[in-house]
Amino acid sequence: MASPLMSLVNDDGRYQKSFQLFLERSSEHQCMRDFIHNKLPDLLTSIGDGKSHLNVIGVGSGAGEIDLEMLSELHKKHPEVVVDNEVVEPSSQQLHNYKVVVSQKPELNYIKFTWNKMTASEFEEHWKQTKMTKKADFIHMIQMLYYVKDPGATISFFQSLLNKNGKLIIILVSEKSGWGKLWRKYRTQLCNTEISQCVTTGDIKSILDSKGVSYQSFDLPSQMDITECFIEGDEKGELLLDFLTEVLDFSKTASQELRAGVLELLRHPDCSMEAEGRVIFNNNLGVIVIDKPT
Repeated sequence: MASPLMSLVNDDGRYQKSFQLFLERSSEHQCMRDFIHNKLPDLLTSIGDGKSHLNVIGVGSGAGEIDLEMLSELHKKHPEVVVDNEVVEPSSQQLHNYKVVVSQKPELNYIKFTWNKMTASEFEEHWKQTKMTKKADFIHMIQMLYYVKDPGATISFFQSLLNKNGKLIIILVSEKSGWGKLWRKYRTQLCNTEISQCVTTGDIKSILDSKGVSYQSFDLPSQMDITECFIEGDEKGELLLDFLTEVLDFSKTASQELRAGVLELLRHPDCSMEAEGRVIFNNNLGVIVIDKPT
């Protein structure tokens, strides 16, 4: 039976608000930056291969903060290279924010930005309809495979766009995180079946293993302060609960039983630890790196 709960992604304004609060309360971007500065440079070494021009695709780029850090590492690794960067992002607000940042950074003049206000599947459709033959040297999909109907098919499509020596990088929540535990228990009640929201790096590894696709993986430890979720009627707590459950107005629309069960699990040692009166949720992420199909 379809869940009567409304998906948070149906209200972009509230989604963006809850996402910003999530970033403030978590070490999400910090753990990604650690990976970008410490591990990504080695992964990017081979993609240059003497080229003067590199094609990059960012799928679900948001406001571009993480994209620009990756592009900066790419530039350090291959300083002579001109970059053609396809940005794929369905939120007009996020796209606008990204454009504003770029307009204030003249040092990015080595990058040509192409703005695609569309979802990953719309981009795939557009790519096929226009019979594009361009290949990509670096594709990144950060925290976006929750919003596609078939993650395996989406990965296969973007992997097929890779150039020789190209890399596809996926970042998602880890199956060992609190998210993984929450989704395992409440997948049927919380997950919007139209889009496969409850997907972890564990799910993606299983898909790749079943297809015989080889990959490298990395763990990114991360945490998130969810203390406010346990304060009845707290506005920020309700926003965080919306983000954690991906349900619009979860506190108001979920049954009392579901709400109590979710709060109990969020506080459980499987999902969180308590320190100095704060409830700290396990927000661990995983990175999966895939090469061009052989």
